[in-house]
Amino acid sequence: EQPWHFVVIRDRQILNEIPKIHPYSGMLKEAPLAILICGDESLQKYKGYWVQDCSAATENLLIAVNALGLGGVWLGVYPIEDRVVGIRKLLGMPESVIPFALISIGYPAEQKPPADRYDESRVHHDRW
Repeated sequence: EQPWHFVVIRDRQILNEIPKIHPYSGMLKEAPLAILICGDESLQKYKGYWVQDCSAATENLLIAVNALGLGGVWLGVYPIEDRVVGIRKLLGMPESVIPFALISIGYPAEQKPPADRYDESRVHHDRW
């Protein structure tokens, strides 16, 4: 049993409200939809692993969005308490379910080359 839930948000009113809660989500005012990935502590087999499960689910959704020729932006919600509380209240979520991340989905307004974030000094071989 995976400890996640997904909320597909298409309601324009809700999409327009989210930027009042999340300061980096302005693109939602133009996006046709967003998906909220949530962790459910009541479903987790091992305490705390819901974060890893939801991270993998979020990345897999982003890969699928890209494969469809769409754009997606990962908007972190958890662990910023104001965002968690605000999103939970806006969507009427139960306390045992934690809003983890939002993915804004749509056709990208611009095509940017991928950022090169490789830093060889962060790669260690066999030992630190």
